[in-house]
Parts: sequence; structure tokens; C-alpha cells
Amino acid sequence: MHIFLIRHGESIANNGQNYIKRIPDHLVTLSEVGKQQAHEAGIFLANYCKEKGICLDNARIWRSPYCRTRQTSEEFNASLHISDIREDITLIEQQFGLFDSIPKEEWGKLFPREYEEYQRQRQNYGKFYARLPLGESPFDVAIRVHQFMGTIHRDYKKHGIDTLFIFTHGTTLRSFLLRYFHYSPEWFHEEKNPKNCWIREIKDHEDCGYINQ
Repeated sequence: MHIFLIRHGESIANNGQNYIKRIPDHLVTLSEVGKQQAHEAGIFLANYCKEKGICLDNARIWRSPYCRTRQTSEEFNASLHISDIREDITLIEQQFGLFDSIPKEEWGKLFPREYEEYQRQRQNYGKFYARLPLGESPFDVAIRVHQFMGTIHRDYKKHGIDTLFIFTHGTTLRSFLLRYFHYSPEWFHEEKNPKNCWIREIKDHEDCGYINQ
């Protein structure tokens, strides 16, 4: 099985525009830069698959139902030309709760008590286990992502879907790797968030790393 994990392109949250607009996270769109990133990365990935002899006859796109991941997959698919596109809610971004669409430097000012408790959790348990107020921890994300893995393994066994392009978010992408390869929470602590439109390749049971840094 071949799996390509792809983080969405630059969004209006990534470039700071949404700090003013405060659009709900699931409706955050790509910036113009993000659209271009996704378009160029899609060309790169299509050429990469061709050069590596990766057949796309039994390929499927899975994506988070968030606006920015939908847009990213559409830009990629202009080059990949995959007709089988599906969505799964377990692929969405980590829920930021009270801190959603707020700059990190403002968290403590707007919610001092909640921020203090979050910082206490980070110091005592580490960032993998620390839960954002009214939101999720990376641990929570890893638990829900594990449910999605059952789907892709069943589709491989029953329908021969052997090449997957999964469009998701930074924390979710790393949580997928953690569960798929049984990496440790310590690995998560050290693993940096991928940049926009970075592509991580998995071939069978091998983590091939990012192919377009």
C-alpha cells in the first residue's frame, strides 16, 4: 500500500488574516499563496508518481471536510486526475476550543485561568497529553485517527484500494504517523509540524519521510 499524507496549503489562518475575521475553523479558506502552493505541489506529486511507477488505477483521495483541505485536494487533483474522492470527519484539525482563531500571544490575556491550567498540563504531562480548554489534545486526535485506519485497511483487503492521498492538517498528520507506526509520545514531542503542502510518503510499512521539503 502506498499512502501520501498531505498538509493543506497556506490558509488565511496561517497568514494571520483570520485573527481579524474570526471565521470558524472549518470554513477557513486557502490564501492565494496557498492555492499556488497546492497547484505546484500537485504537479510535483503527479510527476513523482509517474517517475516511481506508482499506478493510480486503484487510487483514492481521502480528505478532511474542512474548506482548506477540500481546496487543497482540488488543486492537487488537477494534476492527479483521481475520480474516487471521499471525506472522513476523523481527519479534521485538532479542536482549539476557547483558543480557536486567536493568536497564541493573546491566549493568556483573554483566558488567563484557562491558559494557566493548559500550561500546567503541558509542563506536567507534555504537549501530547495537554488538552486545550474546550478542545482537544494531540492524544485525542490520535485516538480518532486510529478509527480511520480501520477503514483504509478494509478497503485495501476488500476492494484493492492500494494508493491513498490523504489531505489533512498538521497535528492530524503527525498523529496518523504516530498510530500507524506505533511511534511514542516522545516522538511526537520532537516531531515538527509539517509546512504547508508538505507530502509524507508511506510505502507498505516504511516511513519514507517528506518528499518535497
